[in-house]
Amino acid sequence: MKNQLSTPPALLHAAALAAALLALTGCADMSGIAPQARLRDAATLVDPGAPAAAVAPDWWRAFGDAQLDALVQQALDGNPGLRQAAARIARAEAFTRSARAALGPQVNAGADLTRQRYSENGPYPPGQAGSILNIDTARLSGSWEIDFFGKNRAALESALGTARAARADADAARLLLAANVVHAYLQLARLQEQLQVADRTLAQRGEVLRLVQQRVSAGLDTRLELRQSEGALPEARQQIEALREQAALTRNALGALVGEPKAALALTPPALAAMQSAAIPAVLPADLLGRRPDVAAARWRVEASAQDVAVARAQFYPNVSLTAFVGLASMGLGNFVEAGSREWGVGPALRLPVFDAGRLRANLAGKSADLDAAVESYNAALLDAVRDAADQLASSASVERQIAEQRQAGEAAEAAYAIARKRYEAGLGNYLQVLSAETQVLAQRRLAVDLAARRLDAQAGVMRALGGGYAAS
Repeated sequence: MKNQLSTPPALLHAAALAAALLALTGCADMSGIAPQARLRDAATLVDPGAPAAAVAPDWWRAFGDAQLDALVQQALDGNPGLRQAAARIARAEAFTRSARAALGPQVNAGADLTRQRYSENGPYPPGQAGSILNIDTARLSGSWEIDFFGKNRAALESALGTARAARADADAARLLLAANVVHAYLQLARLQEQLQVADRTLAQRGEVLRLVQQRVSAGLDTRLELRQSEGALPEARQQIEALREQAALTRNALGALVGEPKAALALTPPALAAMQSAAIPAVLPADLLGRRPDVAAARWRVEASAQDVAVARAQFYPNVSLTAFVGLASMGLGNFVEAGSREWGVGPALRLPVFDAGRLRANLAGKSADLDAAVESYNAALLDAVRDAADQLASSASVERQIAEQRQAGEAAEAAYAIARKRYEAGLGNYLQVLSAETQVLAQRRLAVDLAARRLDAQAGVMRALGGGYAAS
């Protein structure tokens, strides 16, 4: 590098001038302006001895449902939100190319043709004064800003950090979209099975009503039991209608997620029992924070903001560039291409801020504040990631325990209901006992469906919280 700077005399002069002007940079004072926020140590938030997470990038396939796989893939291919994310990546990469271009020389070509009358009373020699002449210029000019103080390099690193953050944001959007599709699909499955329970409930209450009508005709029951049975039917129909409404709204939401409103209307109602359970870890993995795209995006924004601060600091120092030009210039086209019309020039140019009324200090203070905000945003993302993963693991473990308890309660409720029906049919019990036992059975069946859906949804939540197989490129 020393040889490269010392060979051209213009570069040697530029370096000497820059060194001479460094003493003047005290006129633009940077003292007292520095970022205050500090990055949290990610290693203190998770157990370093915990096993690493192993989540596949296509984690939803672990449920073994081909229809769900097709929906997620359709959403990833056609969702407008992901296309917006792709556009943001393209814009960030364009800024990166622009910042990289500033590190190299710039060459421009220009040509001018001006027809001008010169004043007879102006400072022009005889022959030119009062005449009308063509002034012709063709010039090839170039410049190269010598990045002594790293301003352009820092700007490039800032652009690279922004582009990497945009890519991580896109990965986070893909992960969230896939998780939302899985959640909506499981919600639809839950509602369909709840509708089956509600349909059976309506049929059972119709049978009970017919039994009560027969007993009233025989004088074994009163109109009180008859009215109770009649009121149970519209209640059951109302529950069915509410479930149908929720199912329709869920289909609409699913259609919006996949980018095709009619796609969800043609779905075959999935069966929760046919879907496989996914294997998930029991504790927070040690590599959790490195596999979360939202955390990665926040970290790259910190890097980009730190480089922006470096750019703001470099603006306090001299701006050194080398300029050169070569071309032709003449009055009149007749001698434009003659050797005497040639012109060229080369030399260094230096610019040093001496007084700017505080503009550079204000810019540095603003960039430092941006860095503080980026650091605190990263710290918040760390804490939220750990909380999110811990919540999902806790919910998944709790649902498994709830399912075990519900299974026992459901078996007991079914047995009690069977006994109550037999006693009522034998004339040993009353209808209120049957209705009470039936209510418990239906509640347990509904709870069983909800827990089955929650089990799969919690497993999907764990895989999303663990990063969904994200790995920074």
